[in-house]
Amino acid sequence: MNALITTALFTGAAVAAAHGDAPSRIVPRATSICGQWDSVETGAYTIYQDLWNEASGTGSQCTTVDSVTDDGVLAWSTSWSWTGNSSQVKSFANTVTNTSIVTLADISAIPSIWSWSYTGTDIVADVAYDLFTSSSATGSDEYEIMIWLDALGGAGPISSTGSAVATPDIAGSTWDLYSGPNGDTQVFSFVATAAVSDFDGDLLDFLSYLVENEGMSDSQYLLSIGAGSEPFTGTSAVFSVASFSADLSTGAVAAATTSAAAAAAATTTTSSAAVVATTSVEAATTSVEASAATTPTTFIVQTSTSSASSSSSASSSVVVESSSALNTGKSCASRHARPSQGSAGSGALITGRPGGGKAGATVSGRAATPVTTSTTAPVS
Repeated sequence: MNALITTALFTGAAVAAAHGDAPSRIVPRATSICGQWDSVETGAYTIYQDLWNEASGTGSQCTTVDSVTDDGVLAWSTSWSWTGNSSQVKSFANTVTNTSIVTLADISAIPSIWSWSYTGTDIVADVAYDLFTSSSATGSDEYEIMIWLDALGGAGPISSTGSAVATPDIAGSTWDLYSGPNGDTQVFSFVATAAVSDFDGDLLDFLSYLVENEGMSDSQYLLSIGAGSEPFTGTSAVFSVASFSADLSTGAVAAATTSAAAAAAATTTTSSAAVVATTSVEAATTSVEASAATTPTTFIVQTSTSSASSSSSASSSVVVESSSALNTGKSCASRHARPSQGSAGSGALITGRPGGGKAGATVSGRAATPVTTSTTAPVS
């Protein structure tokens, strides 16, 4: 383990020197982030703050990555208090599993476990997986598939009618399936009829149901596998994930989906999230040459002081070693914008969660700043 950490540290230092930044350092296993677009990458996961709609209410939120075991079981939590605009989601603190981008037809299993708990006062929130697919490996989102393990305090999914279109039994539980558009993306939401606080199942079963019953093509590419909580309102809320893991298996070794994906095996470019200072936002970009035979065992941070920030603050980009095209670049910042409450056109029905997306709907402005691998940390 020490040898692996030493290698990672020297790799990070070499990159920092090449870009004229401060020396890299190894981030402790337990790491907290509180910035709007902060994120942490460790092992097979990227954990995002994703306060995409914080302007719609008043409050704060911080996320802590506690640990990840050698066999890929993650523990993390997020603490928040939000008031105002009770029908608006404020954020989506979530973990994205870094997997190759393949078609649904190429997937043989997506096993996942998720043990979680919620405490707090007057919580309105959901706990959900969030998957995105497209007809192209590099295309825009065409389908969003949410799997709600719980709907707390009356939270509800996007729906065109307000009624479930089906009630399938999947992964040992019964789910109400809702359907409706969010802009150009078709949203399917499986909502558990009873809370599932200890999930252990195959996410492919939900995708297969949509292929077999709702006209979704198995030639769609799975772009992202996320899992987290969307809060509407509540006080002193703590969402704790005691254990989480997700993996993707294919029936055969998948070929590179695009020439860009093949190129990514040799060179990975990561852009930091926006660093929100008092008066401006700056983004930094770091490129790192990665060996195709190397996989990350820890996460490394490069620190460089932003000109817009005070001397005591810094922006940090996680340097990621990669051996394949991963789905992390398709997550968060451009994904979770919801149509504004009350703006949906005729016939749309909004059930607890702003949605509908009919003609005339507008999207509440979420920053399109790339958010792939960044966190805020003091200069050491």
